[in-house]
Amino acid sequence: MLTSVRGLLAASLFTASALVATPAFAQADSTLSGLTVSANVAVVSDYRFRGVSMSEGDPAIQGGIDVSHESGFYVGTWGSSIAGAPAYGERDLDVYGGWPGEVSPGVTVDVGLLYYLSPAGDNIGGVDTPTDYLEPYASVSTTLGPVSATLGAAYAWKQDALGGGDNLYVYTDWSLGVPSTPLTLNAHLGYTDGVLAPPYLAGSADKSGLDWSIGATVPVYGNLTAGVSYVGVEGPSVKGLTDDAVVATLSFSM
Repeated sequence: MLTSVRGLLAASLFTASALVATPAFAQADSTLSGLTVSANVAVVSDYRFRGVSMSEGDPAIQGGIDVSHESGFYVGTWGSSIAGAPAYGERDLDVYGGWPGEVSPGVTVDVGLLYYLSPAGDNIGGVDTPTDYLEPYASVSTTLGPVSATLGAAYAWKQDALGGGDNLYVYTDWSLGVPSTPLTLNAHLGYTDGVLAPPYLAGSADKSGLDWSIGATVPVYGNLTAGVSYVGVEGPSVKGLTDDAVVATLSFSM
């Protein structure tokens, strides 16, 4: 899914704080009022959000819980350890809700709202430092033969935690299950226009920039999955934060 760059905005990339994409739902059985509860946990070698490291190049522990209704509506929360910063502590937490549905044969939309919040609070040394903000999102997905494709966008309007600026993020994700193998290939390309653009956060005057990744995942055992990806981002090089990196992931869903 889905995680925050509040720390980057507040500390110009030297302290860190959001899949705009909603975290994948891991199915679990539940018969309570048509609800399905699922959970996921992962260990990553580097927590990258839209190409930028939130853990300063160090490993991170992540996890989330989702509750979906048979009508399609869902709510959930997702968190990750991050590089410590006074305004954000050492945890990143996102809360979200939305609805996915098929609008035509083979075409699915997903619309919702993300709330990026800081469990550490926003009062630092008695000074009010806004850290939380909202970001609506929408995406459309389809399948083209063996390829799954998604096009999505998220927009954060002007809010105090964004320094009074706004931000637009547009992205596309592609995945291909390699025939006769358990391997799935994945690719991502994103574009940011606004105060959260990686070049701007890294000290450039440019408020736009691209991020990208390409990688693969493979099931290990049961619901345990391993993955590796190469992640890159435009903008000035800030070691441990914006340099290209190879990221390994080990995740479990239930």
